[in-house]
Amino acid sequence: MHPDTPAKPALAQTGKALALLRRAAEPERRHLGWAVVWLVLAAALEVAGPILGKMLIDEHLLPRRLDWPRMAAMLGAMLVTGWVASWLRYLQLVRLSGLAMRSVRRLREWVYGHVLRLPMAFFDRAMTGQLVSRVTNDTEAVKTLYIQVLFVILDSSIVLVGTMAAMAWLDWRLMLIVLALVPAVVAIVWLYQRLSAPAVHRARALRSDINGQIAESIGGMSVLQASNAERRFGARFGATNQAHYKARLAELRANAFLLRPALDLLNVLLLAIVIFSFGQRTMSAVEVGVLYAFISYIARVIEPLIQITMQFSGLQQAVVATARVSALLEETGAPEHAPGKATATHTAAHSEPGKRPLQGTPAAQGRGMPHQVPAAPPALRIRHLSFAYNPGDDVLNDLNLDIAQGAFYGIVGHTGSGKSTLLSLMLRYYPAPAGAIEMNGHQLESIDNERFRAEVGLVPQDPFLLAASARENIDMGRGLAQHEIEAAARAAHAHDFISALEQGYDTELGEGGSRLSTGQKQLIAIARALAGKPRLLLLDEATSHIDSQTEQIVQVALNELRGRVTIVAIAHRLSTIREADQIVVLNHGRIAEAGTHEQLMQIEGGFYQRLYLLQQLAM
Repeated sequence: MHPDTPAKPALAQTGKALALLRRAAEPERRHLGWAVVWLVLAAALEVAGPILGKMLIDEHLLPRRLDWPRMAAMLGAMLVTGWVASWLRYLQLVRLSGLAMRSVRRLREWVYGHVLRLPMAFFDRAMTGQLVSRVTNDTEAVKTLYIQVLFVILDSSIVLVGTMAAMAWLDWRLMLIVLALVPAVVAIVWLYQRLSAPAVHRARALRSDINGQIAESIGGMSVLQASNAERRFGARFGATNQAHYKARLAELRANAFLLRPALDLLNVLLLAIVIFSFGQRTMSAVEVGVLYAFISYIARVIEPLIQITMQFSGLQQAVVATARVSALLEETGAPEHAPGKATATHTAAHSEPGKRPLQGTPAAQGRGMPHQVPAAPPALRIRHLSFAYNPGDDVLNDLNLDIAQGAFYGIVGHTGSGKSTLLSLMLRYYPAPAGAIEMNGHQLESIDNERFRAEVGLVPQDPFLLAASARENIDMGRGLAQHEIEAAARAAHAHDFISALEQGYDTELGEGGSRLSTGQKQLIAIARALAGKPRLLLLDEATSHIDSQTEQIVQVALNELRGRVTIVAIAHRLSTIREADQIVVLNHGRIAEAGTHEQLMQIEGGFYQRLYLLQQLAM
């Protein structure tokens, strides 16, 4: 689904939000249980205050029995119960806030981990800014939901139940009058939710759009300014921002009209009804104490109801945010992250990674006949591979190809010929048809993900560098030793320029490697791929953006890897793969030609010959 699909019904949203909250807070059940116990005790202490006041009025003030020690004890008890109730509430607020923080931390880790496991097809239709908003803003809103639900609403509900019980003990008929306030509040909340829910969801979606537009503009600032598009993009952002403002304004109007003002009106009406009811009775000394207690309790009934309803503004936003997080977690992860059927792809014939095993070597004698070591399976085998992003619109058509262990294969073709799609299928970014691709004799989809990523290295067209040191960019969290990092850098011919930096391998490279040239970034990317000691190295037009001198360095590095690592290079510059063992030419998703450079150049009018001659003319 798209990151910002229309809202589902409010009830379904609330159900998903609560289910997600419950799952994230599952390890905190003990803390929640103790919080409920202490909040019940705090509510009981708070309810005791008006009862003590009633006793003081009934037993001492109206009869004029001024027993100062007992009266002082009652007043002191009222103060102590109020203070202890407030202190217990404070402690439980701290407890539940900690619970909320830990649950949100847990949830944010779930979301981020899930995003890392999503298939590439999801990112083809998702905006970066919107995903960032999901992982940060929406999960932060979940914290608000935790605190509101677990403290404010929980505490207010306990106080409300305790107060109603005390009122029923004093005068059940008057308690029924006060109880009529509850359905009125429920009606107000229902109406508020009906009026505000669309505006809240729209505001939340528009906030993601704002984040997405900002991220997009900052990422492409050079192109934006070079195209003189500042005003157009500013106008687009202004329109989105205005729409967000209007959505928030609609929500605030519902908030201002239906929440606090409506409840204050109900409070005044309730007080008037209770006082009128007492006015119709013959007032005795006992009735005065009851009246005092009821008026005190009405304040304690109204305040929790106000607190509960006032939270519904933030609660509505938090439910929408939580539902959006839940929708992201429901996105199906890439099949490659499921536990694989084959957790190891090494065989006896591959005991030395990347080296071509000898075939037909006498290994043992059995009954006078030489035993032959079986031929190693190809590093990659492609059989009848067809693939379409959209049904009926094939990008690849019935491809068949064997790539031997330790071989260097180049794949070329015009734009749209299927080169990048084939590479994406090799990398399992998109699921290939079952059995269509094998690696080292195992079906690609059956290989355990950890093993697969350890054995396959990638050098992308646009190198991705962290805002970190050269060492960290090569290591990528694998915990490699310094000599392993340096060995990979030497193999990529990056060691010399890294050593020349002011702090060597510990030099910070800046965001996106801003301190390096494009060619140096690409050499770091090659070193990173080689640091994992892959058996298969895939290059996605790795030389298309670098200068000729750096391209020659890359060619030397690739030649040094031949026979030790299987190399498949998607190339736009044909000079990069001129020395390849085999060059495969794709045309409209089919293999049009295959052979060495010399063989392909002999095909008069062939695809490769024309591509090569065009590039030579352009130089």
